[in-house]
Amino acid sequence: MIDPSTFLRRALLADAVFSGVAALGFTFGAGAFAALFNLPEVLLRETGLFLIAYTALVGWLAARASVPRSLVLLVVIGNAVWTVASIALLFSGAVSPNIAGELMVVAQAIATGVFAELQYVGLRKSGNVVAA
Repeated sequence: MIDPSTFLRRALLADAVFSGVAALGFTFGAGAFAALFNLPEVLLRETGLFLIAYTALVGWLAARASVPRSLVLLVVIGNAVWTVASIALLFSGAVSPNIAGELMVVAQAIATGVFAELQYVGLRKSGNVVAA
């Protein structure tokens, strides 16, 4: 367990807010976004459902007085993997988004990568180990 820096808390909170908005949009507006971005509705809905759980986890971490270092590191790694996987999806041929869809996937990949970096920096600023 570590005492999270204010920087880390803010990075986690920003990720939770961003992910929460995306979760609601993709879960409840999957049909509209599928038409807008020419992406599979099921992909968007399942992404939204995953993000609901992810938002809860990251929001919980942001609110804690002490956090498991390994869990924060898992969030950082998960965000980095999500970034790479999002770009890989575009090159895979598994989906055929229109230009708006490509821009949306790239924009969220960049945002997720930024969150990974900010959380990593925040984790490095969180040095104090606390008793569980």
